[in-house]
Amino acid sequence: MANSPIKSPLKESDKELTASVLQSALVDLIDLSLKAKQAHWNVVGKNFRSVHLQLDELTSAVREFVDDVAERANAIGVSPNGQAKTVAESSGLPDYPDNWQSTDMTVDRIVEILDRLIQRMRVRIDETDKSDLVTQDLFIAITQELEKQHWMWQAQKA
Repeated sequence: MANSPIKSPLKESDKELTASVLQSALVDLIDLSLKAKQAHWNVVGKNFRSVHLQLDELTSAVREFVDDVAERANAIGVSPNGQAKTVAESSGLPDYPDNWQSTDMTVDRIVEILDRLIQRMRVRIDETDKSDLVTQDLFIAITQELEKQHWMWQAQKA
């Protein structure tokens, strides 16, 4: 890890573990924001307007999470990397298709992507249990909102 101009409140081993988990969360969240916008631009069909607007709500929420995670990394003396190349190489989320997608397919894919991200966030919550409770608390809050979004997307299918 490069020398940081920011002094970390964490001991070095905790900082390294937390930094890795924050970076992983950052790229997944950036990827979700991009996938949600891709879906927003390309959704067509029955219930278009409600799905279109719900995708904007998801994108807005996730963009705030991106900023929170990046700023947490900075606060512990770690430089976050949200470059497109890094996101493309590192995200653990399923792909989203090109071109127009029906509202039903869009809902199915967003539910799948949110499900995977929630699973990954819950692992991160566990991983930060000993290294940094502040980061763990941030991950808990983000996961709570992601689970709420997941429920709302699933309700579209009911």
